[in-house]
Amino acid sequence: MPLTLEIDYVEFYSAELEATEGFFGKAFSWEFVNYGPDYRDIQNAGIGGGIERSGPKAPLIVLKTDDLSAAYQQVSDAGAEITKEVFEFPGGARFEFREPGGTDMAVWCPA
Repeated sequence: MPLTLEIDYVEFYSAELEATEGFFGKAFSWEFVNYGPDYRDIQNAGIGGGIERSGPKAPLIVLKTDDLSAAYQQVSDAGAEITKEVFEFPGGARFEFREPGGTDMAVWCPA
């Protein structure tokens, strides 16, 4: 039986991380947890999210699973191009892919 993957997180990118954080805070009343000079975790936004210091690009939609290996196989079998192999980060692991229409996405699994 195929896994059901749900949207769990949205990652934004900004060359001006502090300006984006300030804007989101003022415009939307979001709060943040600082994970170093290049990443902020967004709090109280209705869905998990983050801001990464990076050149501008479209937000990354991140899906959640309890079985990263099975999700990787399922996404790959469905025709996705894996753009970043599985990597670990504090709290879990994830991989990134591009669906056939061109949208970049990711799947993560808690540790």
